[in-house]
Order: sequence, then C-alpha cells, then structure tokens
Amino acid sequence: MVSITTDRLTKIFADGTVAVDDVSIEISSGEFVALLGPTGCGKSTVLRLVAGLEEPTSGRVLIDGEPVPLGVGRDGRLSMVFQDYALYPHLTVAQNIGFPLRSGAEPAAGVAARVAEVAEQLGITELLSRMPGRLSGGQRQRVAMARAIVRSPRAFLLDEPLSNVDAGLRVELRLEVAALARRLAVTTLYVTHDQVEAMTMADRVAVLRRGMLQQIGPPDEVYRDPHTLFVAAFIGTPRANLMQAAVYRTEDGGVVLDLGSQLIELPPGDPRTRRLAQRHTERVTLALRADALTPVAAGTAGPVLTGAVRLVENLGHEALVHVATGTVPTSASQARLEHPDGQHLSTLLSDELPAGHPFRDTISRMLPHSRTEPPRATARTEYGFYPVYDPELGDDPPIAGELVVRVPAPVLPRTGDLITLAVDPDRLLLFDHAGDRIRLT
Repeated sequence: MVSITTDRLTKIFADGTVAVDDVSIEISSGEFVALLGPTGCGKSTVLRLVAGLEEPTSGRVLIDGEPVPLGVGRDGRLSMVFQDYALYPHLTVAQNIGFPLRSGAEPAAGVAARVAEVAEQLGITELLSRMPGRLSGGQRQRVAMARAIVRSPRAFLLDEPLSNVDAGLRVELRLEVAALARRLAVTTLYVTHDQVEAMTMADRVAVLRRGMLQQIGPPDEVYRDPHTLFVAAFIGTPRANLMQAAVYRTEDGGVVLDLGSQLIELPPGDPRTRRLAQRHTERVTLALRADALTPVAAGTAGPVLTGAVRLVENLGHEALVHVATGTVPTSASQARLEHPDGQHLSTLLSDELPAGHPFRDTISRMLPHSRTEPPRATARTEYGFYPVYDPELGDDPPIAGELVVRVPAPVLPRTGDLITLAVDPDRLLLFDHAGDRIRLT
C-alpha cells in the first residue's frame, strides 16, 4: 500500500482553462477516497495528474513522499481503470488481462498462472477465451479491473468506471469494486459524478467544484455538516430544499427567519438565537433536507411550516411528498436580484406570484415580529441574493415554494391535502451571500 498526496495541485491548460485550482488532499495508505463533483469540475484531471499522465502547472503529487514521474507506466505502484475500459479489441480476455505482465517480460507460465488467479477472484474464468466485443458492459468492467490488479498494484486510480454500466448492474459492481479494494488492501482514488457511489463506497469523499476542493471528509460528515452551499445542494437524495430567508431580531430577544409567506421562530432561550441575532436584516439561504422535516398534527408547537400536497412519489417503503409552501425558492433568476431599497421577502413574493396564487392573499397576514427596515446599503448588506441554483447541479430551477419531505409509506397523504411540517432546529443549514456556512453553535 502507498500514501498519495496532492500538494497545492494546479493545472491550467493552454487555452487558459483552470481545470484544477490549488487542490491539496492527503490519502492514507489503504484508504478509499472518492473525488465527487459535476461534469467539468476537474476530478478526472486530478486523477490524471496523480497518474502522471498530465504535468501540473504548479504544485506536486507525492507517492509515499516521492514525486510522481510523468507517465503512469513508469510507476508500477499505480494501476488505472478508465471510463471506457480501454480493452484491446483484437486480444482475448486472457490476453487483455495478461498484457501488463507480458509487456514487463514476465515468463509465459507465470503470466498464465497469474491471469487464471485474477480471473477466478473476479468470477470471469469462463470468459478468458472470449473477445471483448462479445462481452456485456459489466463483463468488460470486470476484465478492466482484472487487468488493473494483475500486477498487484499498491494503488488503484479509477476514472468513473461504472458510468457505462446500466443502473441495475451498477449497484452490484460498486459493491464488488469496494469489496475488492478493501480485500486487496489497496489505496484507491475513485472519480465519480454519482453521489450514491461516492457515499456508499468511500472512506472519505472529496467534493470538487470548478477545480477547487470544497470539502473532504467521511460521507456522513459531508452530508450532515456541509461547509458550503454547493456541498449542501450537491450531496443528498432528494436534494436539499433551498429557500431564501431574511433574519430578524425580535423585540423580546428572539429571532425569526422570514421565508416570505411563513416564518421559522427561534425563542430567546434557544442557543442558536444569539449568533443569528447578530445578523439582523441579513438575507441568507436556508437549506432543509427532507429528513429535517416531519409531518405533524396541525397546531403542534415549535417551528413548523404548512402547505398543500402537490405530488406524492410512492417508493414502496416510503414516499417523497412535494409540498407547496409559498416560500421563496432559490433560482437562477431570483438569485441575481438586488434590492437596495431593503424590500422584505414577503413583498418580493407578493410581487412575483401570479394573481390567484393560493398564497398571495395570505402574505399580509404574517405572524407578528419586528420588521425593522434594513439600514442604508453597505458592503455587508447590499449584495442581493446569493445565486444558489447553479446549472452545474444538473437540475432545472425549483418550483416556487415547493419542499420535499420523506413520509413513511403506511401514512401517505393525498394530493391537495393540507399538511404541517415540524422543522428540526438542529438541522437548520444556513449560508451567507458567499455560500459559506453560518455556524449557529
């Protein structure tokens, strides 16, 4: 096993594209780390830099503390599996698997024995005489993995190896790949755009965006404690509910989050109140994951949101319920608005909602709280809304005021029902205009 370190790694291509921007990651010996991010975020370029297939513009890659030589073939400690398998179509499966050994002048008998051993490990012994053109996608992937491990490497570099496999087989193969890496005790760097792969396979997940490292940590930590708005929006299925909010300090020392047509109130004694009160009149982004919301009876005390059920996605064991709440969603168009006159979100919402919208007439009947007008515009307050929605996330702009909540299958609501959702105060995720996490404790 080997350790892999990227030290302030930067790659700028000839056309000026910054593919990797000052990325530093330390991968311990035997660790499985997933590089996760949308298409074009630089994760495959990081992998190629680690493999020695690309030369960094600045920074360096270290394997066991030693610089990586240019050219993956020069370092027998590394073995790479490509997205398109890269099998030789004119060679049999056995010849493809044994190719790295033959190119190294291994004795023929030793090559055959090693190929047979690896093929048995991966359950492809019966395929050894076939040509790649006669294999399914899953079989080709196993052959590519066999060729990668035949030299007994000390590190795997995998570039979206399951992206060309159908969804059903992908679940099976990701378990096999993760189990294989751990059984062989091989340090693994795994590139993927699929968050489910990253979260279920890796010891740690490194999230990249536009060439920059956003966060790295164990899967549960990245999900539970995102450092940036991008990480909160990118990690999690279904995606976190993102809403625009304004922070107001009330006269009795409490705090409310003004969501436009509804409020989340935090009482004076709440431990989160003191820090939020310091952001009086600031506009922030609120992220609520589906499991931070719980259907409760109407009139339940504590922070709640109410709305009408718009859609129920029955998944068998549970359902994803889409609830129209009238809150102000984050979207590409709304994110770029600036309001130097200090308009409240309720005013913005009433202006933007079409006539006849069920929430338009309720906006004026807000729960009473201090609506002190913001001070004159300053560098701290005159920034409008942070652009939460990003095409990199691969989604269309959200439907106005819609939240998604998980509901147990036996108690499914029906479309059109009014529903009350309790908000877990410990699961409030708030982000400032720069997209950085606002810590409440």
